[in-house]
Formats: sequence, C-alpha cells, structure tokens
Amino acid sequence: MNESLKIIIENALYFIALLNPASKVMFLATYEPKLTKKQIFELSWKSSAAALLILITLATFGEIVLSKIFRVELYSLKITGGIVLFMIGMVAIREGRFVNRNEDQERINFTDLSLIPLATPLIAGPGIIAAGISGAAQYGTLSVILSLGLGIFVNFVVMMFSIGINHILEKLHLIGPLIRLTGLIISGVAAQMVITGIKESLR
Repeated sequence: MNESLKIIIENALYFIALLNPASKVMFLATYEPKLTKKQIFELSWKSSAAALLILITLATFGEIVLSKIFRVELYSLKITGGIVLFMIGMVAIREGRFVNRNEDQERINFTDLSLIPLATPLIAGPGIIAAGISGAAQYGTLSVILSLGLGIFVNFVVMMFSIGINHILEKLHLIGPLIRLTGLIISGVAAQMVITGIKESLR
C-alpha cells in the first residue's frame, strides 16, 4: 500500500475513534421529542458540514494562531484536550451515557441543534481538534484534511442509521455495555494523548 494512503487511513481510523460515532447514535436515537428520518438527515449533514469546516480551518491555521497569537504550544493543547476527553470517557463508563441534555434543548430549532451540541462539541470536540492540529504539523495539512473528511463521512453514515442501530442494540441489550466500552476506549486514547503531550513538553 502507498505510504501516503496508509497514513491517511490510519489517521482516519484514529479520528473515527475520537469522533465516537456511538455517542451521536445515542443522542439522536434517544432525543425527545422523537426525531423523524428527515430530521435526522438534516441534523446529520448540517452538523457534519459545520464540524468539518471547523476542523479543516483549525488544522490549517490552528498551529499559527496558537503559537503566534496565543503563545500556546501543541503539547499543551494535547494535554488539555486529553484531559477533557478523558472526563467524557469517564462519564460514559460511570453513567452509561455521553450527553447530558436538559429541557431547553428540546425547544431549540434544528439549525441550532446541529451546531450546538452536535457539530461542537460532540463532533468537533477538544480531542479531535488537538489531534487535527498536531497531525497537520506532523503529517501535512492535506493528508490530515483527507483523513478528517473520511472520518467525518463515516460518522455521518452512522448518524443516518442511528434509529435502526439503536433498535438493534436495544433488542440485544447492548446499549449500556457498548457505551461503557466506548468510554473505556476514549479514556485510553485520552490518556495516551496526555502522555504524548507530557513527553513532548519534556523534550
């Protein structure tokens, strides 16, 4: 396999783990009032497009903005993003859910909902933002943009089938265990991100 293609696929798989499609399935499938397929499609493509635009912009200009304007090093962003991501993973492990919703969220329109909380922070969260910026510095901006696009597309497809996936998981009684398992993986990825950031700071 071509080395560039291999890097793109490996980074895409890493981004998919950070994107955590299971959390979007749970959010869309359990949202009240119940969403129709048309509404899920609208939310899915709007949130995916907005998140991809945010991530591409940050991957392209994030390092310049951080280092030149805010004087923040990439390893600091990795450590901070890892800590936030770790907290999300721990909530999933302890409580069996990714998102805390309140009644106010039921009254906002779909455009608002697709941007917050779907596009950010559920899709373009701190973990993938940190990974996108640091990845662009390591592998090149174009490579990371292609990986992000592939990861977002896979996440979009999973979101589109969230109702069907949720029904299957409910019948098999796998929702709780799957959320906790995903939370464990997220926590592991987050811990590795923090460790990598600490190593880079020591160097």
